[in-house]
Amino acid sequence: MTNELKFGLYGLHRGSSADPETMARRARLAEEAGFESLWVGDHIALPENDDDPREQPRIEALIALAHLAALTQRIRLGAGVIVLPQRQPVLLAKQLASIDHLSNGRLTVGIGVGYVEPELNALGVSLAERGARTDEYLAAMRVLWDEPAPHFDGRFVAFADVFERPRPVQRPHPPIVVGGQSAAAYRRAIQQGNGWYGWDLDLDRTASALSDLRESSKRWSRPADLGPLEITVTPDRLPDLETAHRYADLGVHRLLLQPPTMDGTAIDDLITHTADTLL
Repeated sequence: MTNELKFGLYGLHRGSSADPETMARRARLAEEAGFESLWVGDHIALPENDDDPREQPRIEALIALAHLAALTQRIRLGAGVIVLPQRQPVLLAKQLASIDHLSNGRLTVGIGVGYVEPELNALGVSLAERGARTDEYLAAMRVLWDEPAPHFDGRFVAFADVFERPRPVQRPHPPIVVGGQSAAAYRRAIQQGNGWYGWDLDLDRTASALSDLRESSKRWSRPADLGPLEITVTPDRLPDLETAHRYADLGVHRLLLQPPTMDGTAIDDLITHTADTLL
């Protein structure tokens, strides 16, 4: 496989991987196999009618990342993605900086607005406010990470004369990856993100999303200090070598692979298959 395309593993927070010994074994196996990163998702409370099985065990994302940091040495760790509006941003900034510190600078922070209304409501957030909260919370966290004298006065959060230490190892902060396929998500990625993340996309939908992202870049200017936008995609199915090359040809920099089920030994099989055919 070309050096330009990286492979991450998604899902060690869910299903059979929620067992502590199983999570530890799989994390170390993925690191030894040559995966570039481990990613976990973020749902705190799922309703009965959600597409994800509500009875499936799911370790909270930040706790899973901190645990994975202790289990591994080299592999990067990613949140794909934190539902930002349902998190308190001053606390979240501290938690993420702590994970980046304890992992020696291996954290990538994926953020999204969320879509599960009962979950958002249970955490005190309305669906109508999720976009505005996401923009404001991200700005507030960057102030806490970046500014020598943090001060912020927003609609949903305000603070002054408070400091958080340690700062993230990665300066000015861990890479921020914005998930979603809306115009607002593309704007956030272009204006504030180090990367963009597309979920469950085949080649055609990836090409369409990246075309929309390029069109959005004509409308929204990108700060020069952010550099090129890194593209991460979770394919709709496990790709073979030829298909992986086709994602790379479209402009994808990282594929996050997940098994067809989070139960049983499917993740073990995926790790072995990927090591044998793609890494």
